[in-house]
Amino acid sequence: MGSENLVYALTQVVHNFGAVAVLGGAIFALWPAPRLEYGRTFAWLILVGWGAQIVSGGTFGITSFHYYGETPDLSRVAMTALVVKLTAAFAGVLLAALYLLRGRAWGRAGMTRTFRGLAALGAVALTAAAFLRWFS
Repeated sequence: MGSENLVYALTQVVHNFGAVAVLGGAIFALWPAPRLEYGRTFAWLILVGWGAQIVSGGTFGITSFHYYGETPDLSRVAMTALVVKLTAAFAGVLLAALYLLRGRAWGRAGMTRTFRGLAALGAVALTAAAFLRWFS
C-alpha cells in the first residue's frame, strides 16, 4: 500500500464527514420538526462542515501534486462540477456566516429560508461531487 492511498483515504474521511455536517445539519434543523431554536448551533456545524469540505477538497489536489507532480486531469464535465461545487461551498460559507452574524434579528421565516438555502447548497455540492468523481 502506498502512503498516498492512506492520505487519500484520510482526506476522504474528512470530506465525507464535512458533507454529512453540511447537508445533515441543515436538514435536521428543519425536519421532521423545525429546531430553529438551535439555529446558531446548526449554523456553526454547517460552517465547520463547509470548511472541512473546502480544506479537504484542496488536499486532494495537493496530494496528487505531491505524489505525482501534477493535479488530476479533469474532463470538461468534471471541471464544471468542480466549479459548481466550489461555488456552492463558498456560498454556503457566506450564508452560514451571515446567519451567525445577523440571524438573531431574522424572524422564523427568514431562519427557515436560510436553512432551506443551506440544504439546497449542500445538495448541489453533493450532486456535483458525484459528477466530479465519475467524470475525472
